[in-house]
Amino acid sequence: MHNDEFGSVEGADGIFTIRGGGNARAWNGIRYKSGMSAKNVAAKKLSMNVATIPPGGVARAHIHVDFEVMLYILAGRVRHEYGPTLEYTLENEAGDFIFIEPGIPHEVFNMSETEPVVAVVARSDASEWENIVGFTRPAKV
Repeated sequence: MHNDEFGSVEGADGIFTIRGGGNARAWNGIRYKSGMSAKNVAAKKLSMNVATIPPGGVARAHIHVDFEVMLYILAGRVRHEYGPTLEYTLENEAGDFIFIEPGIPHEVFNMSETEPVVAVVARSDASEWENIVGFTRPAKV
């Protein structure tokens, strides 16, 4: 059994389990349950977490470098601002699936001041945040 900041992992011989998602860790305004990645299982091409954006919270503008992301919103409502100058917007709510292509600048806003947003996040990258870079919103002219 593996037990540290990345969760308590059970299993052997090719199948592993983290029961309940373990500890919560934070990155870029988002709290993550200890999911699975190369940090705690033998993953080579995939990672998965449950992410929570607190009420009124923002996942600051960033880019996923060379990997895809799929999300499923379990609870709450979010607004994505995305594109080369974050000029586009899209709103999503519980029950929506979202796909984000590699290299797309985006910023995510929890639209509620009282309820968190909770989403399952799957990445085609076995690392967690190493291949995510910040993006500076261009100044308005």
